[in-house]
Amino acid sequence: MKRLTVLLTFLLASRVLAQGWGNVAQQEEETGFSWTEPLWPEFWMAWTPATFLLFCGIFSAMAILTILEIRRPGGDERRGILGLTTTRGDRLFISLLGTSYIFLAWLGLVGQPVWWPVGISIVWAIFCFRKV
Repeated sequence: MKRLTVLLTFLLASRVLAQGWGNVAQQEEETGFSWTEPLWPEFWMAWTPATFLLFCGIFSAMAILTILEIRRPGGDERRGILGLTTTRGDRLFISLLGTSYIFLAWLGLVGQPVWWPVGISIVWAIFCFRKV
């Protein structure tokens, strides 16, 4: 029985020692999805999934405004609560500008996470398109 215990202890210890102490504190490389990993590493701009979605959203909004302008020309001018006469494009620009200020203020005052400013920015854009 004593020999079996010594043999098992030796086998277990040899496996642990074979790995080496150099691997103890190393982190394993993640192979999952990352919002900050470049989509195309060799490309001139670091297109992460987040920046790609942002630009797709902006260009989609511009395409929708173009389709609306073709269907109903004139830009849907109106005078809102700011006292400005604005068109659809003006309201898109004001909402995007306000969104950037919302995110900068949030990051400067609060920091991470940035899910709350996403919601605030959506409410701001709805407000701009309805009231401004």
